[in-house]
Amino acid sequence: MLDGKTALVTGGSSGIGLAAARTLRDHGARVAIMGRSPEKLEAARLALGEDVLAIHGDVASLDDLARMRQKLEAGFGTLDILFANAGIAHGTPITTTDEATYSRMMDVNVKGVFFTVQAVLPLMREGGSIVLNTSWLNQVGTPGRAILSASKAAVRSFARTMSAELLERGIRVNAVSPGSIETPIHRGKDQSEADFRAYAERVGGQVPLGRMGRPEEIAAAVLFLASDASSYMLGAEIVVDGGRAEL
Repeated sequence: MLDGKTALVTGGSSGIGLAAARTLRDHGARVAIMGRSPEKLEAARLALGEDVLAIHGDVASLDDLARMRQKLEAGFGTLDILFANAGIAHGTPITTTDEATYSRMMDVNVKGVFFTVQAVLPLMREGGSIVLNTSWLNQVGTPGRAILSASKAAVRSFARTMSAELLERGIRVNAVSPGSIETPIHRGKDQSEADFRAYAERVGGQVPLGRMGRPEEIAAAVLFLASDASSYMLGAEIVVDGGRAEL
């Protein structure tokens, strides 16, 4: 399905990003992953295979993004697929959220997505596909999630505006909107497995399907949007949330 194509996944060392990188690789793409933790990045590279290009960096840093593009160009030459997945998530109550927390979340989730796309555009081939990772939270009002929800609503908007701007180059931009997915982002520091299972059951009980999602279920949507199977989709959003934002 993706034979001969190249792909970059940001936030590719764990969770949805790692699952997406594996799925894209398993369907024929040469894959690069970018992540902030050298240890997690190396572990992901070993898990995915020696041919995977691992790039250390923070998407909120324009210097890191410039180095990423240089390594990507040296390793692949051109790029066909970008999954702009890197993001952070935590509670931001109106009365207690400080400026530093606000700035960091917007820097990673909004600035990071915008400038990741900008960085790789010189390498993107005509007919390429950009997939942005937003969230079911962009559609609902959830207490304590104002900044996260706003950041993901901005990413949803990027899928539309970037599509319009890149149309003449034949580059499609779409978004995938995950619900509550069993990934490390949901695990508390030093949280036991029993405590996490209890958390997962509680959160899963709020989902119409009765469970949290799996990273592979998001990766399947990313594969579809990255491939020619979605060639007539532009500026769209695929919601993969077990019905949580729709029912």
